[in-house]
Amino acid sequence: MSYAAAIRERRLPGARRGDGFGALLETLESYLPEEELPGIVDAYEYSAGVHEGQQRHSGDPYITHPIAVARILAELHLDAGSIKAALLHDVVEDTEGTVPEIREQFGEDVAVLVDGVSKLDKLRFDSAREAQAESFRKMLLAMARDLRVILVKLADRTHNMRTIEALSPEKQRRIAKETLEIYAPIANRLGIYSLKSELETLGFSTYQPFRYRVLKNALDKAGGKQRRVLAKLQSQLTKLLAKQGIEARVTGREKHIYSIYQKMQRKHVHLSEIADVFGIRVIVEDIELCYRVLGIVHQLYKPMPGRFRDYIAIPRVNGYQSLHTTVFGTTGVPLEVQIRTDEMDEVAERGIAANWQYKAVDKRTSTTEKRARAWLSGLMELQHAANSEEFLETVRVDLFPDKVYVFTPKGEILRLPRGATPVDFAYAVHTDVGNRCVAAKIDRRLVPLKTTLNNGEMVEIITARSARPQPSWVGYVVTAKARNAIRAYLRKLEKDEARALGKLLLSQALRPYSLNLRRLRKARIKPVLEELGIDDLDTLYVEVGLGRRIAPIVAGMLAQDAGGDDMEVAARRQPLDVAGTEGLVVDYARCCYPIPGDDIIGFMSSGRGIVIHGESCRTLAGYRKQPSKWIPVSWTSRPKREFLSEIHVRTQDRVGLLAEIAARISAADCNIDAVRVDTEADGAVQVFRLRVRDRKHLAEVLRNIRTVPGVEGVTRQAG
Repeated sequence: MSYAAAIRERRLPGARRGDGFGALLETLESYLPEEELPGIVDAYEYSAGVHEGQQRHSGDPYITHPIAVARILAELHLDAGSIKAALLHDVVEDTEGTVPEIREQFGEDVAVLVDGVSKLDKLRFDSAREAQAESFRKMLLAMARDLRVILVKLADRTHNMRTIEALSPEKQRRIAKETLEIYAPIANRLGIYSLKSELETLGFSTYQPFRYRVLKNALDKAGGKQRRVLAKLQSQLTKLLAKQGIEARVTGREKHIYSIYQKMQRKHVHLSEIADVFGIRVIVEDIELCYRVLGIVHQLYKPMPGRFRDYIAIPRVNGYQSLHTTVFGTTGVPLEVQIRTDEMDEVAERGIAANWQYKAVDKRTSTTEKRARAWLSGLMELQHAANSEEFLETVRVDLFPDKVYVFTPKGEILRLPRGATPVDFAYAVHTDVGNRCVAAKIDRRLVPLKTTLNNGEMVEIITARSARPQPSWVGYVVTAKARNAIRAYLRKLEKDEARALGKLLLSQALRPYSLNLRRLRKARIKPVLEELGIDDLDTLYVEVGLGRRIAPIVAGMLAQDAGGDDMEVAARRQPLDVAGTEGLVVDYARCCYPIPGDDIIGFMSSGRGIVIHGESCRTLAGYRKQPSKWIPVSWTSRPKREFLSEIHVRTQDRVGLLAEIAARISAADCNIDAVRVDTEADGAVQVFRLRVRDRKHLAEVLRNIRTVPGVEGVTRQAG
């Protein structure tokens, strides 16, 4: 009896009939050493115990999900540590289980994986661009530490997509969209075709169900005849190879539906114009046979010009290797033939997951894994030079690498995205080469720097020591490395220029105070820098030069810090309520009574410092011709004081109504600063000036007043 069968006979604690663990064990038993299985059983028992009583949206016991995730990884033949992490991947997020507890029971290796996946589960890709970019950074950090983290996450996403119909339509679309934009491209980038194709098909059918159905119906209708032709060609080729003494496995293949859709969109063509919807795959023993088979295929069928690709000599960026040729079959219909070895076929299907179970014995790193780590390493370097949005763009560019292969003058091959230019090539060689690039030659001919590169071209870059990147380059480079390097250089240049301008503006602003930057004592400068939250004087110059700080205001702060020259001004300084007014004299407009929660703007007023108005204040209309005096400001997160606000209450004219309204105001924990009553023919208008904390507090007061019998309406004075 096998170990898996013995385990099933024992009826594990926490196990449920039909939860799939028995099938998982059978798969694991087919490739893992028997001594690895008890630890996996322990992980299952622990996970089943802590998830006891939990259900998925579908109503299934929750434990069925981690088992399904583990089974997806088992089908990729991942190691025991990955399987344990899959069984435990939701423990930290959804139960009382902790990472230290997992570390103690299952070891550091499994704890690191579970912790990494738990952090990824917190990511949400439908957020704002900057937040999304920060999420990417976290994902890359987890992947860089251990690539198995993303494998567990990809398996998790695959099972969630298989069972997505239990969610609301809105959630289905959101999850399907991020699956197509993020997870499927990552699976492709890591070479795991089996997961990539399933994620794309599930994502496409959920996100664009109508287009999916139309395309699927069209493929089904055209597929019958094509499959019969394909079977005939397979038989012909198999017999011919056997006659030549070549042992080969010949199979038919169909391009999966989302790849067809993408090609139709990219090339703006009809389904009937896609040449590689159906094809033949030939698997042989070694590389030499691959090229022999290619010759035989071209003898049997006429090759289509320009449609041969040698991905064995020049592998794709994710490590994929194969020979591709498109030929005209017996009926004249184009047919793609792929030729590869068994090892190449395994890598094509499983990418970095191929042969992972042998890593415990064989510490060598596969070429595919090296490529994946090199990609991650490159992105990790770029993230330090880019802001969040640029980093997001970097990831998106690198997740969708199309292929152009060009040569250096020394004969080395560089792989670049389609649409790349000589400037992209220069930065791919080295950042310094890109920064000093002045001209380029393609196949020994001088060409403009924005020329698009084509496969097989030899590119030579001409440099000069005095050269520097040009802003126009950003408009036509396509690689993330080039774009980030150019922007980083231009930012540095802008910073240097801003520093010089800021210093000049601040020097001029200090002249009315008879002060000079050179003579200012550090004891005077330091408190101002601290109040502004700036580290050093150079940074202050840059802020002023870029317009983020106003030179006359900063000069006034430096002048006031002489030791209390203007006690009246110092007495009028308010606690810091408004961001952007640090250290300034701040007043609040009495025309609109702005309070926290209002959209506000600052106006530089002679003798009053910065006056804060609500953006909708009618008084601002008179200031429109003085834009130089406007200052963008915003409320700090939690102003810790009360603000004046004025409300007008239209009421009937009856005795005791004023007292009732005042009582309701007091019940909302609000103080009345002043009140007046204007009598009218049909009632009265009671005007209250109140002290409130923010808009929410004021809204509570207004709700209380509206419920008073005799109150006909309440409005806020807002300019």
